[in-house]
Amino acid sequence: MTFNEIITTLRGHADPDSIAGMASFGISPDRNFGVRVPVLRDIAKQTKRNHALALQLWEYGFRETRILASMLAEPAKVDAELLENWVASFDDWEICDQCCMNLFEKLPDAWQLAVAWCRRPEEFVRRAGFVLIARLAVSDKNAADERFEPFFPLLLEGSTDNRNFVKKAVNWAVRQIGKRNLALNRRAIEISLEIQRLDSKAAKWIAADALRELQSPAVKTRLASQPVKTKTGKS
Repeated sequence: MTFNEIITTLRGHADPDSIAGMASFGISPDRNFGVRVPVLRDIAKQTKRNHALALQLWEYGFRETRILASMLAEPAKVDAELLENWVASFDDWEICDQCCMNLFEKLPDAWQLAVAWCRRPEEFVRRAGFVLIARLAVSDKNAADERFEPFFPLLLEGSTDNRNFVKKAVNWAVRQIGKRNLALNRRAIEISLEIQRLDSKAAKWIAADALRELQSPAVKTRLASQPVKTKTGKS
C-alpha cells in the first residue's frame, strides 16, 4: 500500500468511540483515528517493510501512522539518529511499547539500548528500556542466562521510580525474566525480595506483584517441566 492508500484506509476505519475508550487507558486522544492494532497489523502485512514509507508515516504524527512506522521500518536501516528521534518523541505507553515489540528488539544492539535507556531520566525513554528488557526475555529464546545479569541492578534502581509507566515496565521486566527458566526464576525472586525491602511505595508494589506470579504454582510447574539448558543456552 502507498502512503495515501494507508491514510485513506485509516480514515475509513476511524472510530470516535474507540478513541474515548483508549483515553481511559492512557492513550492520547490527540491525532488518533481510533483504529485498533489488529487492523494496523493487517495493513502492515499488506504493505510489507518499507523504510522510506515508515519514515513518512512517522512524520505524519498520528498514533496509527507511528505504530505502522514501527511495523514497516527496516531494522538494517535504523541508525542512531532515527532511534533518538523516535524514542525522544514518545508521549504515551502504547507507541513506546509497539516500537519496542515491532522494531527495537530486532536490532543487533537491542541489549545495549535497553541498558542505556533504563538510565535515561525521561519517563517514556526509561520505560522503553525496561520494556525492551521484558521483550528480550520473551523473544530472544537462545540468550544465555548470564546475559540478563546486567539488568538486575537496573531493575533495582528503577523500582523506586514512582512514575506509573516506569514502575509498570520494571514489574513487567522482572516477571518476564523470571518466567524464562528455573534459574532465572530464582534470580528474579531474589531481586524482587531486594526491591521489597526498599523504602518506596513503587518498589513494594513492583515486588508484591512480581512475587505473586513468580512464586505461583502455575509458573513453578511450567518451569519445572522445561529441559535444563547449558550456559550457551542449548538444552
